[in-house]
Amino acid sequence: MESETEQKEQAEGAAEEHVPAGASELSDRDRAVLAFARRTWHLSGAKERAIREQLELSPTRYYQVLNTLIDRPEALAHDPVTVNRLRRMRQARRSRR
Repeated sequence: MESETEQKEQAEGAAEEHVPAGASELSDRDRAVLAFARRTWHLSGAKERAIREQLELSPTRYYQVLNTLIDRPEALAHDPVTVNRLRRMRQARRSRR
């Protein structure tokens, strides 16, 4: 009979073996977008300027990339606090509509 610890280890190993085909790691840009999203901003103009300068993206494109990114399991694994915060914020905006 297997112990609870052995069962957990087997379950974790099985989960690792079943990585979906085509799953990829985060790109450098994806990690930079998440790091940028982690920051807090007091002035929206400063944030938009920083998006253009640091990420070399338009603010519209930044939000498109970010919205897609926070749905990816790799992003959640990389930065769960930021991704979960952004998901909650997105859900709150949707609920208000």
